[in-house]
Amino acid sequence: MLKNEPLYDVRMNSDSRSFLRKIAEYLHPGPDSIAELFATLEEAEDKDLINAQSLAMLEGVLKLSHMTAGDVMVAAPRMDLLNIDADFDELLHVVIDTAHSRFPVFERERDNIIGILLAKDLLKRQRSPDINLRALLRPAVFVPESKGLNDLLTDFRGKRNHLALVVDEFGKTAGLITIEDILEEIVGEIEDEFDTEDGESASMNIVSLPEDGAYRVSGQTTLVALSEAFDCEFTDNELDQFETIGGLVAHRMGHVPRKGEDHIVAGLKLVVLLSTSGSIKWFRATRIV
Repeated sequence: MLKNEPLYDVRMNSDSRSFLRKIAEYLHPGPDSIAELFATLEEAEDKDLINAQSLAMLEGVLKLSHMTAGDVMVAAPRMDLLNIDADFDELLHVVIDTAHSRFPVFERERDNIIGILLAKDLLKRQRSPDINLRALLRPAVFVPESKGLNDLLTDFRGKRNHLALVVDEFGKTAGLITIEDILEEIVGEIEDEFDTEDGESASMNIVSLPEDGAYRVSGQTTLVALSEAFDCEFTDNELDQFETIGGLVAHRMGHVPRKGEDHIVAGLKLVVLLSTSGSIKWFRATRIV
């Protein structure tokens, strides 16, 4: 009998934990939609359980499951390519000017990608001019525009690949995507020593949501930044009197609006996601067609 008692206790403890968990879920049900999950995260940030940077990263992770390679790729006309038939000086000039580490290489026409050249491998030809450039090429990876970013990130990590060419439904090159492009959807713009700080603040204040045309906008977003992001216009009087969109909306409504209240300004419908007694923390913004 004594040998059975521990087993009995374990089962009782397991059942007890399950029962308590069910009670907790009944009293405090979890979010039932992506929008509610975002709102929950925003409340956690407001209560200082997570900071603004962590909030942005968590939202970025959630967005990945709703995004495809076509959403974040560099479009084909903007791709920096190398011509297999170009001389060494011309190739080196492109590498130095663009400062990329990897380049798709084409033959005859830009859509005919024959491989990937690493910038460091090009230097081997400087030391040995007789090296055939084709021998330095690495296989190009092609993915459809519809490839999910979650799956693509897994492929990049598993195959230790950093760049893929994106093709459309007709097999034509639509653009390219790198592992950095995907990571930036999570952590924001990855800047180097030549970048300015403006991009970071903008990415933290205005974040696209996994809903059609929807964005999470901080109440501290300046009217100038909002105007640039959404191509909307504010009057000279509004720009003179108010610096942030939260301040403008609160003034127009005559009070600090609560969660769920909405207001239309400059062609945008702004729904309050989170507010405190003194200010608006977050809006959900959509363009009015």
